[in-house]
Amino acid sequence: MDSKSITVHNGSEIYNNNSLNKTEQIEVEPSKSKPKKVWTIEDSEKLYRIQGWGNPYFSINSAGHVTVSPKGDLGGSIDLHELVESIKQRNIGLPLIIRFSDILEDRIERLNACFSKAIARYKYKNSYRGVFPVKCNQHRQLVEEVVKFGKPNKFGLEAGSKPELLIAIATLNTPGALIICNGYKDREYIETAMLAQRLGKTPIIVIEQVEEVQLVIEASRKLNIKPVVGVRVKLSTKGIGRWAGTTGDRAKFGLNIPEIIQVVNQLKSAGILDSLQLLHFHVGSQISSISVIKDAIREASQIYVELAQLGANMKYLDVGGGLAVDYDGSKTNFYASKNYDMQNYANDIVAEVKEACEEKNILPPILVSESGRAVASHQSVLVFDVLGVSQVPNQEAEIITKDEHLILQNLYETYQSINPKNYQEAYHDAIQFKEESISLFNFGYLSITERAKVEKLYWGCFRKIQEILKSSEYIPDDLEDLEKIMASIYYINLSVFQSAPDSWAINQLFPIMPIHRLDEEPTEKAILADLTCDSDGKIDQFIDLRDVKLLLELHPLKLTYKYFQSTASDTVENSALPIASISEPYYLALFLGGAYQEIMGNLHNLFGDVNVVHIKLTPSGYKIEHVVKGDTMTEVLSYVQYNSDGLVESIRRQTEQALQEEKITIKESRMLLQNYERSLSSYTYLSD
Repeated sequence: MDSKSITVHNGSEIYNNNSLNKTEQIEVEPSKSKPKKVWTIEDSEKLYRIQGWGNPYFSINSAGHVTVSPKGDLGGSIDLHELVESIKQRNIGLPLIIRFSDILEDRIERLNACFSKAIARYKYKNSYRGVFPVKCNQHRQLVEEVVKFGKPNKFGLEAGSKPELLIAIATLNTPGALIICNGYKDREYIETAMLAQRLGKTPIIVIEQVEEVQLVIEASRKLNIKPVVGVRVKLSTKGIGRWAGTTGDRAKFGLNIPEIIQVVNQLKSAGILDSLQLLHFHVGSQISSISVIKDAIREASQIYVELAQLGANMKYLDVGGGLAVDYDGSKTNFYASKNYDMQNYANDIVAEVKEACEEKNILPPILVSESGRAVASHQSVLVFDVLGVSQVPNQEAEIITKDEHLILQNLYETYQSINPKNYQEAYHDAIQFKEESISLFNFGYLSITERAKVEKLYWGCFRKIQEILKSSEYIPDDLEDLEKIMASIYYINLSVFQSAPDSWAINQLFPIMPIHRLDEEPTEKAILADLTCDSDGKIDQFIDLRDVKLLLELHPLKLTYKYFQSTASDTVENSALPIASISEPYYLALFLGGAYQEIMGNLHNLFGDVNVVHIKLTPSGYKIEHVVKGDTMTEVLSYVQYNSDGLVESIRRQTEQALQEEKITIKESRMLLQNYERSLSSYTYLSD
């Protein structure tokens, strides 16, 4: 058997005849249809809304590649496509996360600068002291960078669990920076936090359950350490969006007003009411409307001044998280956006707190925020390649004669008659005839060959109708699903459950787009399917200006088609169906996923952590500061209690038994063992 391959590339076909060891290029006849508007990078910017969600870090250059400006408006950019190719040459495979340290630094500086500007504008008589919630992204390199970049502004850490407290105590070495101790607490948690004071740390133990008060009092007496304590209040102000239900009277964490009074009385009875120095609240993550923030700050400010008047030594007001990220770039109160910017956020907090304190003649507090999403989201870019595509059948419908089955004749007549006047009726006819054909097939009245002809005609009808709709100003309601029915499925080298769990779990929207070929028109509409054997392993909701779109515009893959044929035939027409392979990689990226996604992923189908590369901008370009290799198969198997040596030994015994029974040859057994051992040390994702 010989093979002949065709490479389809930019309107031409290259035939590689392996048997003749030569290549001949045959140009495809240009289409004589009406010339289409030339696609520009401005069209791609508008389509993928990169200026809305990506400013000032992401844009598109003249080559049609996504560029990254890690320092924002301060200059310097990196071609993301070229960076990925360079990383691959270092034997670091896709999928991979690229972390831009400079973006993280810029986000921390912007947040502090916004509060500094607001404090100056309103002549606020105190300062801002931010903290990073470790739960957003606990990876060591990132937390260490947060501490380093936050040092000039005494930027601290927030711990929501005992392990996170251990990270914070060991990592945070900035004098005066706060460690906010949230979450459920036992005696050991509280004692550890208090003892950290002896190391020069500033931990604040936030009481979230009434039972914790007694633990604090007992630990204080046992250690002879006066703690710094806060209380978390359940505000009546309701949140907005996906996390609206986490606030109010039935919120998981926090104290209602009677419980706060109970805490005050207990601390007063123990003689340590002056330890109560902080009020904390949280009205949900990703707060898309500034009005919710204003209402929450107004209510919390009044509670703060009341606590001060009760004799508590109030010094800090922790406004929690909630500072949103504009994932879709629409600048609205849609759940994947926000109708305010970082400066608006800081201004409203400072102004509301100042007004409440001035009315009661109380020194305004040090302001604290736990802005994790807004700090960490932008610095991470998840890049992955497309492995293949599944499209609706595109074979030419066969001519049906009058001696063939009536169902075929009827469907063929429908196919031939489709025009701009009857396409809606033809759509329903095609569906009806296909359903009838399935019934006939199931009862044995239609052969499998005839059913194949039916399906070709059925898809042919849909393709004709789709072409008509492309030039139609109105799409009937009953045809709205046609575009999705005809959409392609792009198979991506990724596990959604591992790398974008919020996309699967709560339908969180993330900007996803190609990182190259953006000077070409993306003519395919598709959903993305991942590597896992799970029907939920897909992404089928994408950002859009007005709402959510169900399909993503992508470019056709550049494919090589191989035809296997007998030596007696030398024509492609006589060959079998072609086998396609990708001749040029197609890279996509998910942006703004640096908060929560990396740490919340799971091991569905045992796809592990992906490769991570840390990039730092330099005067001459960039440098790779850290490479954190993704999980190998041995590592993920160990997570579920498998020992790789034991697995290899099991395979060895089985091959020996098969050799004894002459079911396998020595050569085959050696190859099996070599492949098995090589796989154990390999990346869990697919390689080139």
